[in-house]
Amino acid sequence: MHRAVRDAGLPGVAAQAIAAVDIALWDAKARLLDLPLVTLLGRARDDVPVYGSGGFTTYDDDRQERQLRAWVERDGIPRVKIKIGEAWGREEERDLRRVARARASVGDATALYVDANGAYDAKQAVRVAHALSAQGVTWFEEPASSDHLTALADLRTATDLDITVGEYGYTLPYFAHMLAAGAVDCFQADATRCGGITVWLRAAALAQAVALDVSAHCAPHAHAHAAASVPNARHLEWFHDHARDGVPGTGLTLAVDRAQPYRVV
Repeated sequence: MHRAVRDAGLPGVAAQAIAAVDIALWDAKARLLDLPLVTLLGRARDDVPVYGSGGFTTYDDDRQERQLRAWVERDGIPRVKIKIGEAWGREEERDLRRVARARASVGDATALYVDANGAYDAKQAVRVAHALSAQGVTWFEEPASSDHLTALADLRTATDLDITVGEYGYTLPYFAHMLAAGAVDCFQADATRCGGITVWLRAAALAQAVALDVSAHCAPHAHAHAAASVPNARHLEWFHDHARDGVPGTGLTLAVDRAQPYRVV
């Protein structure tokens, strides 16, 4: 499948389609053997931490506070993440006000993460990072575009925050390039993009070889078993609308009624 789409372009939709097949094959094998997937892969741990992820820039203050406090007070999640980088970095003051409000909402005992989705330029990212550090933020996700690995490497040396990227990795060499550039403190690999569970595990091994952690980007149920099978998984991103009911294998079943309109006969 990789060879077949090489000329057409692997990154993007083609890679995600291949990833879906890979995840389905792992799930099918686990079901045929009547095993949880983590047992088939080889369990390295009994549980994987999660962090609550949401806090969109479109939220008003009340909605952001309700979401964060629910994760911390109702669900007992000790780490949460909000989005910043509104309007491609043109609302820096509002970004920082929202971070301060998030800190006030969750208290000092909760780890606070932010995700800029590549919105800032290199110099702006350094300035924002210093302000974030003052609020006790420890995780700065894609402060500048992950296409600019040199800028991210420079930012790593300029701040004490963990610089994290990787969600746009569609191939294993992408993660090797990040390592070679010294651009990242924690991989964020996404099995639904990078080639499925097979390549996710290989990315985790690359990270482990240089004493780095890996964090699963979105789709927590697609990642849970794989993350529990590697010793250097830091956590899973528990996205606000990604809760699913569990079943054998990966813990996922196909929603046939939703898939039917896309069926190809």
